[in-house]
Amino acid sequence: MDTAISTPEGIEDDWHAALAALAWQVDLGVTDPLGDAPVNRYELGEPVRATPAAPAVRTETPAHGPASDEDPVAAANAAASRAMTLQDLQSALAAYDHCDLKRGARNLVFGDGNPAARVLILGEAPGSEEDRDGRPFVGRAGQLLDLMFAAIGLSRTAENPANALYITNVLPWRPPANRDPEPAEIAMMRPFVERHIALIDPQVIVVMGNTPLIAMTGSKGILRARGTWTQALGKPLLPMTHPAYLLRNPEAKREAWADLLSLKARLQG
Repeated sequence: MDTAISTPEGIEDDWHAALAALAWQVDLGVTDPLGDAPVNRYELGEPVRATPAAPAVRTETPAHGPASDEDPVAAANAAASRAMTLQDLQSALAAYDHCDLKRGARNLVFGDGNPAARVLILGEAPGSEEDRDGRPFVGRAGQLLDLMFAAIGLSRTAENPANALYITNVLPWRPPANRDPEPAEIAMMRPFVERHIALIDPQVIVVMGNTPLIAMTGSKGILRARGTWTQALGKPLLPMTHPAYLLRNPEAKREAWADLLSLKARLQG
């Protein structure tokens, strides 16, 4: 006599659901069970003991390379202070490895003009043509600059110091895509700029654009500052708009002409 096994209500449905779930997991690639009981992932386990760190290995910095913890501004001050000539300063800049701009530039753009000039023009940074040529202000902005100062009798090619210009930039290396120099880059180049000006010893400094204004005075806003004489490094300083700005905004040339006349009057005074 056969005995029928009774199944509690609902068990058969659960069994078929479990079988279907198992088949679904097999289709997903599950081959081995990991445990008989479900794992509560939200339950805190035993704290993991930290493995003691291996002792640090000290490596010596090569004598020819900069120390990783060396302050870039302090290194610039030390290098610039040792320069007794313009050639020394150019060599110090070439050896300075704390500015990443150097790695992407073709040339170090140092300066141009007569080192005995009464007027030193301080620009921002080299553009693509300056980077290629190795001299400051040789592109369209440089051509306009030459015309502007020729109108008051000054030239970078003049042999007479009374009529001569000397031109340099805050940054000697071109920033990528001609972006604005960063504050850290201006800060590390300032000691070299100060030494550059000290070696030239001009009668007047002309800053063209925001970057040299920041480097020399610590403030920005060239459109507000232009035409107003101030002092920097113990010398008269005249802020002017950059020739590149004048190329984009020809209506500003009237103000630039007024600034040039102010410079001419100061030199004749």
